[in-house]
Amino acid sequence: MRKQFHIICGFTVLLLSTGCVRRRMTVRTNPPGAMVSVDNQVIGSSPAATSYTFYGTREIRIEADGYRTETIKRRFNPPWYQWPGIDFFAETLWPGEIRDERIIDVTLTPHVQPSDEEILSRAGNLRQQSQSGIVSGLRQ
Repeated sequence: MRKQFHIICGFTVLLLSTGCVRRRMTVRTNPPGAMVSVDNQVIGSSPAATSYTFYGTREIRIEADGYRTETIKRRFNPPWYQWPGIDFFAETLWPGEIRDERIIDVTLTPHVQPSDEEILSRAGNLRQQSQSGIVSGLRQ
């Protein structure tokens, strides 16, 4: 009877002390304060952090007044303890918390406003091309 009690207590402790994996990504920008979106979901102004469940490629979009909008695709590969088979033990049986933190640093490039002369020159070129029947793509 006493042995069964110890076995039950052991399983109870094992179940109550199950582990977990906390996944978190933080996007930091220079300068700070830019609006950050991950997979078309706004997560806040930088430095901004969010948790995630699945590994894979994420699309990160960073917008700030006076700076070029940056769109970055970043692949998050799973660490060894998230490989199939091992992940069960890391997520359920490991007696503690495992943290997987990813940090993405981005330096924003100032948006250069073209001069009035450059805009007028482009307009003149496009006007000439359209009059002569030439089709060209627009630059941004």
